[in-house]
Amino acid sequence: MNDSSWGAPPAAGQAGYWGPTERGPVQGAAPAGPAYDAPEAQQTRPMPIVPDVPAYGGDQDDDRGAARLSGPLFRRQPPHTRSHDTPQARPSEAAPQNPEPMPDAPQPAPQPQKKSAGRDLSAAIGVGVGLGVVIVASLFIVKALFVGVIAVAVVVGLWELTKRLEERKGVKAPVVPLALGGAAMVVAGYVRGAEGAWVSMALTALAVLVWRMTEPPEGYLKDVTAGVFAAFYVPFLATFVAMMLTADDGPWRVLTFLLLTVVSDTGAYAIGWRFGKHKLAPRISPGKTREGLLGAVSFAMVAGALCMQFLIDDGIWWQGLLLGLAVAASATLGDLGESMIKRDLGIKDMGTLLPGHGGIMDRLDSLLPTAPVVWLLLVLFVGSG
Repeated sequence: MNDSSWGAPPAAGQAGYWGPTERGPVQGAAPAGPAYDAPEAQQTRPMPIVPDVPAYGGDQDDDRGAARLSGPLFRRQPPHTRSHDTPQARPSEAAPQNPEPMPDAPQPAPQPQKKSAGRDLSAAIGVGVGLGVVIVASLFIVKALFVGVIAVAVVVGLWELTKRLEERKGVKAPVVPLALGGAAMVVAGYVRGAEGAWVSMALTALAVLVWRMTEPPEGYLKDVTAGVFAAFYVPFLATFVAMMLTADDGPWRVLTFLLLTVVSDTGAYAIGWRFGKHKLAPRISPGKTREGLLGAVSFAMVAGALCMQFLIDDGIWWQGLLLGLAVAASATLGDLGESMIKRDLGIKDMGTLLPGHGGIMDRLDSLLPTAPVVWLLLVLFVGSG
């Protein structure tokens, strides 16, 4: 036990001290104090010799089952509560009957923890395959049907985004004009091209401004600002996918866009999960690494070269290398941008519609900013026809 818990030994003749020191009881000296002034003091039994114990505070005194002395004599009491009437400890109480192993005994080595993907991979793969079948089937059977798929994804994405803004920030972006204008924007981009997309974007923003006037003016500026941002971020960027579809080889262009984005994300995940050590943007997305970014670039460039050579009319493999590099950069920036929004909102996912993936917006995060990049590069490389 710690010496400080018992107090320093008193000087000779000082009343009130009794009991052994760290070296055992004082031999040949009669204790002083009122309790020993009676004649019967000579008939008292000698103090039992107690084995040395380590000072309190060592490893043996840890509260997690370590060995310690027990009994009234070794109970740690405040100095003012001790009296000379405290009964002496019995020899059988000097040490525990079944002491546990010392803390420094060899312990089994901890098992290394396996890396976890953080999501239900079986559900994620199943949902991904199902979405892929729907997209490919609508893409190559009827182009207009695929435009409808884009419009539905846009409306659901707008609903998720505006709902999270209202829940977490109290921002009430007008949902009705955003949903109607977003769907119209996709259709206009498919029918009238870039001109139709810009006109629809302007009309949607105007509808947001007017619709919000029907409510009290408090918060008007932040609500309409969020509405215009949502109109640009979701439906306007998605319109470039519909504009890709208008080319003669439109379905193959859209398929190239989807494949490169998925391959970029897959390469980043596979390489980052296996070899990732250096964080890319720890304050925004702690799971992304520089090694993962290199994996995204490598996978996307190889896939881009193959797609441009075999899927795109008049495409050349070196153009695919540049296309893959641009897709890896835009997809990563889009993912980081979505992570920034979710961190500001204090949420992990935008929704729960897709098991293993989150919400629609959690799947559109890298696709939306990549769509205009792929559309522009394909127009520059092989034209818009």
